[in-house]
Amino acid sequence: MKRVGTKIVLLFSALVMSSTSYSQDDISIPDGPYLGQTPPGSTPEMFAPGIVNTEGFIEIEGMFGADMNTFYFVRRDEKEVYSLNVIEYKNNKWQKSIVKQKVGGAYISPDGKTIYLNNSYIERTKDGWSELKRHGAPFEDIDIMRLSASSNGTYYFDTFTPKFDTPIRYSRLINGKYEQPKSLGPQFGIGRYNAHPFIAPDESYIIFDSIREGGYGRSDLYISFRAADGSWGPAINMGDKINSTASEKSASVSPDGKFLFFDLRTKRGNEEVNIYWVDAQIIETLRPK
Repeated sequence: MKRVGTKIVLLFSALVMSSTSYSQDDISIPDGPYLGQTPPGSTPEMFAPGIVNTEGFIEIEGMFGADMNTFYFVRRDEKEVYSLNVIEYKNNKWQKSIVKQKVGGAYISPDGKTIYLNNSYIERTKDGWSELKRHGAPFEDIDIMRLSASSNGTYYFDTFTPKFDTPIRYSRLINGKYEQPKSLGPQFGIGRYNAHPFIAPDESYIIFDSIREGGYGRSDLYISFRAADGSWGPAINMGDKINSTASEKSASVSPDGKFLFFDLRTKRGNEEVNIYWVDAQIIETLRPK
């Protein structure tokens, strides 16, 4: 199966300039949930073509907010500037706006109150979103490509290095402070790189992308399930219904648990990229019995 996409820019953390929300544009959205899109089955499909995925632009890192009436994604414009966009139902109509410019690595917290952006984050305010804030210690000197958070506030994140040799790590919030990061285990450091983790809100599984022996393409999506004793199981390739000879990255699962979203790119560089979605039942079929 071939689908359209491109290689994600790995390093956004140096881009710390930001801005408040820009003017909102009214857009036409079909009636129904999921921006009025017909839900896919077990075969991935492009999400919201002409609405989210558009001609002439690059769209990545798609994710619904907690209320399912907001959809966030990162878009690269004609000037090659990456910005966090949102489509939201507001004042009885759908509107699209830019939340922040020159940011990436987007991940929204389970409660929808925080969006993590590499080494920084923004918090929801009564007027929209705050300015960028830094994570600080113990993350200040870690070049994070994507940080995700569970419902209890534990961070799971990757690390950019020239050799891509750092495994996915986690850090728990203990007495109001984050502990020194720890590796999730050797299965999260195999291959050429391991990146862009999505942690289930209850920490029952984690999805990430990796380039490793036995994969289908340039990078594949892998999933690991957490055992009753708290240990993490082996990294399982999500199979040829999800992965292809192209590159799959930056997975997320909708807050209702029904759909898996991910970036897909078939060309090296940044020529083409699209956000795809698929029935999240694939997760249960891979869960150890």
